Amino acid sequence: MKNYRIWFNVLSLAIYVMNSSGFLSAQSFSNDLGVFCYHKDIGEVKIKGDAMYNSEKQEYTLTGAGKNIWFGSDEFHYLYKKIKGDFILTAQVHFTGKGTDPHRKTGWMIRQSLDSNSPHISALLHGDGLTSLQYRKAAGADMDEKKLEITAPDVIQLIRKGNKYTMSAAQWGDTLITEQIMGDIMSDEVFIGIFICSHNPDVTEKAVFENVRIEIPAGDELVPYRDYLGSNLEIMDVATGKRQIIHQVAYSIQAPNWTPDNKTLIYNSKGLLYSFDLASGNTSVINTKFADNNNNDHVLSSDGKFIGISHHSKKDNGQSVIYYLPVNGGKPKRVTSKSPSYLHGWSPDGKFMIYTGGRNDKYDIYKISKKGGKEIQLTDSEGLDDGSEYSPDGKYIYFNSSRSGKMQIWRMKPDGSEQEQVTSDNLNNWFPHLSPDGKWIVFLTFNNDVKPDDHPFYKHVYIRMMPTAGGKPQVIAYLYGGQGTINVPSWSPDSTKIAFVSNTGF
Repeated sequence: MKNYRIWFNVLSLAIYVMNSSGFLSAQSFSNDLGVFCYHKDIGEVKIKGDAMYNSEKQEYTLTGAGKNIWFGSDEFHYLYKKIKGDFILTAQVHFTGKGTDPHRKTGWMIRQSLDSNSPHISALLHGDGLTSLQYRKAAGADMDEKKLEITAPDVIQLIRKGNKYTMSAAQWGDTLITEQIMGDIMSDEVFIGIFICSHNPDVTEKAVFENVRIEIPAGDELVPYRDYLGSNLEIMDVATGKRQIIHQVAYSIQAPNWTPDNKTLIYNSKGLLYSFDLASGNTSVINTKFADNNNNDHVLSSDGKFIGISHHSKKDNGQSVIYYLPVNGGKPKRVTSKSPSYLHGWSPDGKFMIYTGGRNDKYDIYKISKKGGKEIQLTDSEGLDDGSEYSPDGKYIYFNSSRSGKMQIWRMKPDGSEQEQVTSDNLNNWFPHLSPDGKWIVFLTFNNDVKPDDHPFYKHVYIRMMPTAGGKPQVIAYLYGGQGTINVPSWSPDSTKIAFVSNTGF
């Protein structure tokens, strides 16, 4: 815990521009084909295919024919671009209509060339629900296949890391299942894209792709808290799972708050707080005066008039101290006398603030009056207690705790009594956020490759949601992120949307 949320200034990364070969390394919605550059029929296709991009919905529709993607050559329609290095390809995909042939195919494809007999690796969904990782190791060679134990998934993912290729799939709401292959099948520069094949040369089929993400993961050389990837500021309809990237930068932004007037998102970057206007897309710095080293623990009062911050104070040896100030800027007023203190919640009546305090080599949850004074310890357990947030009615404080061995969601009464576990699974759950109507909880979930008491940057993570009344958590977002994704309350005032940050290199 020595480096727990220590804030450093971020380093902006250069954005590659597209060259004559069509190489583009970053997620960008800069043309009529969205994140892609070209589309064409591969092989001797009898009926011309097409690709359309709906910029308002950030949605792709592919139409295509083609005999097959199998044996020594292929026929299909391909929407693609060139890319180098490692990448993560993710989308929600579905066919339209009943279709003609049960073996119609769609999904993600990596190709060495645009020749019909090219080596390739494909993450495929078939018309009959068959899901498989298919690949051709050499030009003109027969295909190989690994089938996944899932039928008709909604989410398809294909990852390259070095010479390892991993396909993951899930029915929306479930966690991913995987299959992988290894080998020097592809060069560093490849074509990547989405495709459709009718498996009948005399008909066309159609597929729709939503939440398409091409992400460049952190390399092994990246040093945490020194080096940073770029950021996508996203909003999501929690009922449908539809996401929109509303702001992209080549540096780190983190933890958006949604203001109660539904006009603004507030996030932190490079130690400062920024206001993002939802109508215009313009950003502006919030004047926090001397507080210029703020981390991603900032919380709005329920009336939206004030924002609480966690500033790493030089007077406190760089440790985090809680302050609050007017939401439009002003001189911060100190609240906590002890440090480190990491803000997470504000009582609905505006009288109290709750936070994680590092005291005597332990991290527990504390409460303090907005006016300051003596802090009140609410938890005292083995492991880390963090991410505290009041329910909208003020009856409970929700938080995450590793006391059970995994990081799980808990709740307690505002005085610290009646502590009870809310989630219980084999994953690590962080930062519970309750919808303004009190019906739902969203939280961030890490896989088991992350220690329970850690929440690092740049991991494959889920955003999950469950009723406050209890029930099985459902995955509502599959993304590359982690630290800074959804650390703070980020629900829209009408409880229909959330804001969060995903990450990618440029």
